[in-house]
Amino acid sequence: MNPITRSGPAARVGGLFILLGPLVSWLAEFVTAAAWQDPPYSPFHNWVSHLGLTGPPQTAFGQVANSPLGAVMNTGWVVYGILLAVGAFLVFDLRKGLRPTLIVVLAVLAGAGVSLVGVFQGSNANVDNGLIALHTLGAQTVMLAGNVMAVAVGANGARIGLSRRRSTASIALGTAGLIAFPLFMADALTGWMWNIGLLERAVVYPIMISHALLAGSIAARRLPATPPPTPIPTHATT
Repeated sequence: MNPITRSGPAARVGGLFILLGPLVSWLAEFVTAAAWQDPPYSPFHNWVSHLGLTGPPQTAFGQVANSPLGAVMNTGWVVYGILLAVGAFLVFDLRKGLRPTLIVVLAVLAGAGVSLVGVFQGSNANVDNGLIALHTLGAQTVMLAGNVMAVAVGANGARIGLSRRRSTASIALGTAGLIAFPLFMADALTGWMWNIGLLERAVVYPIMISHALLAGSIAARRLPATPPPTPIPTHATT
């Protein structure tokens, strides 16, 4: 099969960017959640986006939200989005047709979505001024585009250089995220809010893991060895 990715140092840098994105976001989430102590943050009960609230403690979407390091979480999301979009452009060769173009478009949509979540908080103030629409748009965009990207990457694994196991895992992760998405939306829209943080992560974490799988394969590629110079033939003199 014809490869749809670039080769050389640029592709490896792109793979490193895609790998760093979820790692930075996870680190920011861990640090921010650990700082939220009043009341203690629950990854099952509390919204993920409430980690990014930088204002005073408030009751938002039916939960008490108090995130002292909200700016750290928001920075992590914005950095993740930028690294994902730039990394995809470096890794995938748009000259190879529709397949790499589709994956890059999905990566840009997912990157823009997660960045919007970091820029526009899910706060009461943004509910009042209407900016919550951008927060919601960003969250739903990354949830859908990110999981579809995982499926697309897995389906084109042989063209990307993924092993069969990683290709299958990427498809399974994206499928699981897409199945969890309507469950999460139903939980939120009905007001039931049963373990909303757990269902939200069931949609988002498969995306992040799939990015790590993709990037790990790209970044671990060995550059082609430089062939030794061809010796100049010598002719015996007579």
